[in-house]
Amino acid sequence: MAKPIEEKPTPPKSKSGRFKVGDLAVYPAHGVGRIEAIETRVVNGEKHDFYIMKILENNMVIMIPTWNVESVGLRDVIGEKEIPKIMDVIKAKRDLAIDNQTWNRRYREYMDKIKTGSLFEVAEVFRDLSLLKMNKDLSFGERKLYDTAHTLLIKELSTAKKTDEKKVMSEIEALFAAGAEK
Repeated sequence: MAKPIEEKPTPPKSKSGRFKVGDLAVYPAHGVGRIEAIETRVVNGEKHDFYIMKILENNMVIMIPTWNVESVGLRDVIGEKEIPKIMDVIKAKRDLAIDNQTWNRRYREYMDKIKTGSLFEVAEVFRDLSLLKMNKDLSFGERKLYDTAHTLLIKELSTAKKTDEKKVMSEIEALFAAGAEK
């Protein structure tokens, strides 16, 4: 019997469709950043407006064309109402049928999820790799993906909750500990 497909809430879009200087936003696969400036630059002889965004985790600066926000996946940080849904994704037990896949197939699947920019997808990758890590050693690529998913998840949740990252990490660890006791 086929399992019902889990419906995921769609990540929120920017309320105004545009960001302002000082706004926090999420850039897929890089995480939470602050819009530092909005600048006009000439590219191929045409003027374009760009968001200049600094990623909080590593101070990387990204230029994003304002007209290309939707296609690159730039979005608002999740709202407080979404946090329990993210925690539910982390708590959900996934059959470890993924263990039967080759590591490179899992790697591609997880990388695709991270690239979506959806924190729900990132939470799934983190959960799955955390569960896999409890049973066997992760490949080098999977360890890198685990670290990436961990960083993206913790940074955005701590930003959304307006709390420090250590507190968020201990809450997530408690979810795994509670799941292991059952």
